[in-house]
Amino acid sequence: MGASIRWTARLRVLLRQWRGAPLTWLIVGGFVLMAATAVGTALTVDRFRKNAIESGRDSLESSVRLLARHFDREFEDFAVLQKSIIAELESHGIESADVFRSEMGTLAVHEVLRTKASGWSDIAGANVFDARGVLINSTKRWPVADISVSDRGYFIKLRNDPAAQEEVEVVPGRFGTGPAIVMARRVSGPHGEFLGIVTRAIAPEQIESFFASTGLGEDSSVAMYHQSGQLLARIPHVEAMIGQNYRIGSAQQKAVFQHTSITTRLTSPIDGKDRIVASRLLSGEPLVIIATRSLDATLATWRTQTKFFVTVAVLSIGLLVLTLFLIFRQVTNRLSLEKQRLDTAMNTMTQGLLMFDQDERLIVCNRRYIDMYRLSTNAVKPGVHFRDVIQHRADTGSFEGDVDEYCDRILSQVGLTQSSIVETSDGRLIEVKNHPGAGGGWLATHDDVTERVRADERIAHMAHYDALTDLPNRVLMRGHLERRVAELAQGKPFAILYIDVDEFKGVNDSLGHEVGDELLRQVASRLRACVSGNDLVARLGGDEFAIVKAGTSDQAGLSALAEQILTSLRMPVDCKGQEITTDASIGIAIAPDHGDIIDELLKRADLAMYAAKSEGRGTFRIFVPEYDAKARQRRQLELDLRQALARGEFEVHYQPLVDLSANVVTGCEALLRWRHPERGMVSPADFIPVAEDTGLIGEIGEWVLKQACLEAASWPGDIHIAVNVSPVQFRSKTLALKVAAALAESGLAPERLELEITETVLIRDDEEALTVLQQLRELGVRIALDDFGTGYSSLSYLHRFPFDKIKIDRSFISDIGEPEDSSPIVQAVVHMAAARHMATTAEGVETEAQREVLRQLGCSQMQGWLFSPAIPAAKLKQLLSKQAAAA
Repeated sequence: MGASIRWTARLRVLLRQWRGAPLTWLIVGGFVLMAATAVGTALTVDRFRKNAIESGRDSLESSVRLLARHFDREFEDFAVLQKSIIAELESHGIESADVFRSEMGTLAVHEVLRTKASGWSDIAGANVFDARGVLINSTKRWPVADISVSDRGYFIKLRNDPAAQEEVEVVPGRFGTGPAIVMARRVSGPHGEFLGIVTRAIAPEQIESFFASTGLGEDSSVAMYHQSGQLLARIPHVEAMIGQNYRIGSAQQKAVFQHTSITTRLTSPIDGKDRIVASRLLSGEPLVIIATRSLDATLATWRTQTKFFVTVAVLSIGLLVLTLFLIFRQVTNRLSLEKQRLDTAMNTMTQGLLMFDQDERLIVCNRRYIDMYRLSTNAVKPGVHFRDVIQHRADTGSFEGDVDEYCDRILSQVGLTQSSIVETSDGRLIEVKNHPGAGGGWLATHDDVTERVRADERIAHMAHYDALTDLPNRVLMRGHLERRVAELAQGKPFAILYIDVDEFKGVNDSLGHEVGDELLRQVASRLRACVSGNDLVARLGGDEFAIVKAGTSDQAGLSALAEQILTSLRMPVDCKGQEITTDASIGIAIAPDHGDIIDELLKRADLAMYAAKSEGRGTFRIFVPEYDAKARQRRQLELDLRQALARGEFEVHYQPLVDLSANVVTGCEALLRWRHPERGMVSPADFIPVAEDTGLIGEIGEWVLKQACLEAASWPGDIHIAVNVSPVQFRSKTLALKVAAALAESGLAPERLELEITETVLIRDDEEALTVLQQLRELGVRIALDDFGTGYSSLSYLHRFPFDKIKIDRSFISDIGEPEDSSPIVQAVVHMAAARHMATTAEGVETEAQREVLRQLGCSQMQGWLFSPAIPAAKLKQLLSKQAAAA
């Protein structure tokens, strides 16, 4: 029992050693594979040997079966003539041998016999012998030769044994030179008297020639034996063997002649070789067909296969040995290289690393750990105790605290993964991680994470603060709002102020992004100055800001705060040397008065802010429920607008453009109208801004362009059509292609089309706008500057862009004829246009006085209610027809 335990322990130790020794397993596995290859090859060779012998047996059996079947038929046919002749002879009823001899030995009988044999094509004839064994007749020749067979064994047997009817024997031939196989049959009288015999003979060569056709192969033999053991025919032919009796020897050899069929292995009595023997007894004759093949010949193919398999196995084992050697050498080299690399990696890694065993002794310590704490390599080296390492750190000043307490805490948690960040005396942050190891030890890493922690803090700040203004962003504001909403239950209200800087986009576009960024920083600074420390100021993006005002729901106080913010923002700002005056629109939502759900409060502050914008900008609004209704109306308007084009609800009306000098219509401006099935006619002032905000204006504008061109194509050739192009269409970069398609589809001459654009499309990118305008000019269409005088720098556009006409905004026309009117401005515009060969059109002309002043100032065209409002296409055609008739 004790010995068993010791062996078990030794085996476990060995297995543990092998578990960590992959090379040992590799070598063992290689030897096992070689042994398996050898055993597998031996088993395969043995199996193939058995298969070869079995195949040889099957082949011999098949050959013998076919030969027996063949000779059964041949000898059956061979015996037919004999039996026919015997029947003829016995039909005479002869009882005496002498009478038989005298009557059967005549020419007449010969002719009868020859006639019977004439239908048989075989070579062997039939001979008739009398009771003394003398030849008395034949189917082949007459007269017959003086031949006697009285000394033949078959004659003697048939004469002496009335029960014997047929005998077969190979004898020296008396009709030829070689031996012959004689098949003799008894001729009996009516009472069994022996009258003689009828024989037929066949040469062994005839049988052997058929045997040769079987092609059994090298070292094979086929023979025909009498069941008594006498050899009748054989290939390969050996003359001395014919007629010999081979029913001798062992019982296994004799069994070949006794059984109907048998296949066995035995030592040949002829050549002494080990042979496979197959025999089969003919069904009609006492003859046996025996085929043999030496075991050596049978296994010839197997020997070739065996050589191949053994060669392959030897080569495989050799290759395996070579592979194992190369792998062993490569693994050894790699392990050596990996050890070198590991040492290099450990000493160049950014982390300090230590490994301790289950006895708390140091196994590995890299250079980084030594340098990190400025330790001595003489004190910190493999084999020292964990407590000694920590004590050395305490002695050198890199460890602060109780050494024993720290060591006890670490050792009590060796089986657990531990992680902590400690700060050194010089202000560094070191992350210490302890990982349990196999066998009770542990691995410790010391990583200087000072920069990473600082970077994480910066990233966290960037994730919650705006990079430009350093204000809290939308994410941080939402978290702040969540806390404020939670405080509502404690009776602590708050308010949200949404602040949007008015006209900031214009500043950005005209003065550049650097100025715009500086303006946003100044706005952020002023907003901070307007609130207390409990309040939150956040930038939501772009030019939108928000203030979360804590502890108040007083609308008067919030209104005062909004006024203070507006006053602060309206003060001029110095941005990169540019003095800018700005303003803002403010929306206010109060919690819990306007809700206690964050998204709802934000939406309502946003609605209040847009209400302030829509009511003139530069002001503030506190949310009221009507703003929700207006927002729903706008959303419904947007939904209806998306379906209006598909439903065919849009119409194009046309306002005539009148030549002031001739007082005739020279063109028309296409104006879009929306006939809503429920609301009736919807004002363009209501739906055009929505179409521009949603992007639908592009599709709608393209439809208006096509409709206007198709309609204008039916007008008189001197009437042109003016179509407005929205900024969205102008910026699509495919405007020229769409205009060309509309002209091609309608057949309208390009010079009859006039496209009206506003200064808004020119502010963003002068070069891009100039490119689009030149593309339109190349098509041959005319270009008009609409609403001239309402933009930022109209005068500069007249020089840079190729306009054909200037349309003077109605704001300059409405007060013409009154004291201190805008006539000087209109006159200046007309003169500038004339100097650049541009026509001028006055918009919004409603009185005769206005028309007369404009005519005197030299304005080219006018449009307005004085002459005609925008009318449907049918009414316009009537007006044009009347004008043509009057002319």
